[in-house]
Amino acid sequence: MKDRVSILDGNTFLVSDDRGNIEPSYDFPTGLFAFDTRFLSTWFLTIDGQPLHALSIDDSLSYKTRFFLVPGEPTHYLDANVSVIRSRAIGASLDEELTVLNHSEQEQEFHLRLNIGSDFADLLEIKNRRDKKGRTTPTVERNGLRLTYHREAFRRETLVTSSAPVEVDADGMTFRVRIGPHGEWTTRLHVSTIIYGARGEDIRAVLPLGGQRTAAEIEAEQSALISRAPKLGCDCEPLAGAYRRSLNDLAALRYESITLGVRLLAAGLPWFMTLFGRDSIFTSLQVLPFLPDLVKPTIVMLAGLQGSRVDDFRDEEPGKILHELRYGESAGFEEQPHSPYYGAADTTALFVILLDEYERWTGDADLVRNLENETRAALTWLDTYGDLLGTGYVWYMSRNPETGLPNQCWKDSPEAISYADGRMPEFPRATCELQGYTYDAKMRAARMARTHWQDPAYADRLEQEAAALKERFNRDFWIADREYYALALDPRGQQVDALSSNIGHLLWSGIVDESRAPAIAGHLLGPRLFSGWGVRTLADDQGRYNPVGYHVGTVWPFDNSIIAWGLWRYGFRREAGLLCDALIGASRYFDGRLPEVFAGYERGLTDYPVEYPTACSPQAWSAGTPLLLLRVMLGLEPQGEHLIIDPAVPPGMGRVELLDIPGRWGRVDALGRSREPHEEPAPPPLALPGE
Repeated sequence: MKDRVSILDGNTFLVSDDRGNIEPSYDFPTGLFAFDTRFLSTWFLTIDGQPLHALSIDDSLSYKTRFFLVPGEPTHYLDANVSVIRSRAIGASLDEELTVLNHSEQEQEFHLRLNIGSDFADLLEIKNRRDKKGRTTPTVERNGLRLTYHREAFRRETLVTSSAPVEVDADGMTFRVRIGPHGEWTTRLHVSTIIYGARGEDIRAVLPLGGQRTAAEIEAEQSALISRAPKLGCDCEPLAGAYRRSLNDLAALRYESITLGVRLLAAGLPWFMTLFGRDSIFTSLQVLPFLPDLVKPTIVMLAGLQGSRVDDFRDEEPGKILHELRYGESAGFEEQPHSPYYGAADTTALFVILLDEYERWTGDADLVRNLENETRAALTWLDTYGDLLGTGYVWYMSRNPETGLPNQCWKDSPEAISYADGRMPEFPRATCELQGYTYDAKMRAARMARTHWQDPAYADRLEQEAAALKERFNRDFWIADREYYALALDPRGQQVDALSSNIGHLLWSGIVDESRAPAIAGHLLGPRLFSGWGVRTLADDQGRYNPVGYHVGTVWPFDNSIIAWGLWRYGFRREAGLLCDALIGASRYFDGRLPEVFAGYERGLTDYPVEYPTACSPQAWSAGTPLLLLRVMLGLEPQGEHLIIDPAVPPGMGRVELLDIPGRWGRVDALGRSREPHEEPAPPPLALPGE
């Protein structure tokens, strides 16, 4: 039985235990959430004073769930004479239908108690365990309970109503019901979550896209979105299952922006149900061959919120692309800098990369022309504010030591960047993948300048700068006696010499010298980094290695999808296929839904991928991973008005057919089939450096 059950519709989501109950928690928050606020922190059902036990759960759809429950713990010796069905659906509000079934031959009286409460906690307050500063007031109404939170002008409200007569008090609702022999009783509970704006109105009522949606409307919109994606036919059931689950999760993770009134992809449940620059860009890169219309709103939103001033509190600088946007109380009162927050050193180069890749797939040259100024500002940031030490590299160090992120690369947890022996470098830090992204951004911007901005001189300059960066990088980051690139440089220019998965991103960026690519591929698929289920974030012989450490030994599906793309770029098709096959195999153990992260234990030790305890699921760039793996296996690459298809399907996967791939060419089909071992001898594995 699952420990946690979630339903979501972008802006609003609910996480409960496997009985449908919500109790206040911090390690992994349960509750009803909308726009970074928890509107229900208690939602606990009992019957005749007994808690309920789950017999079965139907959670096949993202926006509704059904729980089949009985009182107490069932035994072999005593049958339950009553059962309860909790059916719930979510939109901007929550609807729950409670049905009690009397299985006895006599009329029965039952007392149902639903304890209700809200702490109106900000998601960031839950994560950092901060106390509330406002006041919550319960108001008993006819057949309803209203919970109101005030802190100065900040006001949020939860209203719970029942369709059946009920006794209401400040802590919940009590139903006293009589049910005839083999009869049933039902009530419908409606939970409204109200977010008051400056003029005293619910801000979602005036959203351009409507804000309030029924379950039927949600189903129709998600079905329409999924129907636009290419159709996959394949012999590999885990791949088919992962593809279906990914499309469903990506559809569910879309939310309506208060700022622009467009639907954007949220990063992941429960902590990251908002716009994240890095996550949104990588997810957009993953989904481009499948759902390109999801990408443009993200690009426009990121450009519209591009940094325009120096603001130490928010780590904002002119030209910089945001890291995270929040709507909750702590951001509103500037206790956290997330309104928006710019503490990421990689998003700015990644923004340029995404814009170019989007145009290459869609042919939307107008967007490239319209965002010329924003793109130039991003490139200027790389050379000015990004180059903190004036060495020609992109560095990071937060302007805000109180609340800013210390690590501002994708591995942003405190211990993620270290020397091989486990020591931590000082700030500022220049991680290797930042330089690769910068190289790629300049090369792509040169193409846009020459093709769309009619500025060949600028294009020449960018290409010269990129070439100089590549030469400098291959000199300063290469650890010759170990044959891999350093994770970072420290402020003295010394190599932070840990062996990490970041080197795979270097292949994707194209900054790796061709002569060194085989050594990098060998490390990535060697036993120190490759667990059998994927590439670990940190090699298993490094000082801070921990197979269940967030960025120091776990396997991240998104990270591996970028690594597979990088291996493909340098011609390591067999190695890329091996990685694709491992991740698709791992997805079987997560019901087709790859989580944010899972443990880095050796495959032979556990025989299955071990869950990470607080991983986000679903998460956008994990949902996008099977899509990018399909692109890699089928060898899809836009070239002018055509799509190049050069498949290399891993052995044993059989036929992989992707129909109606959208792009500037219209829609085309791709077909690949694995070569089995008896058909063609497998090439020898890459020799590891030093062996």
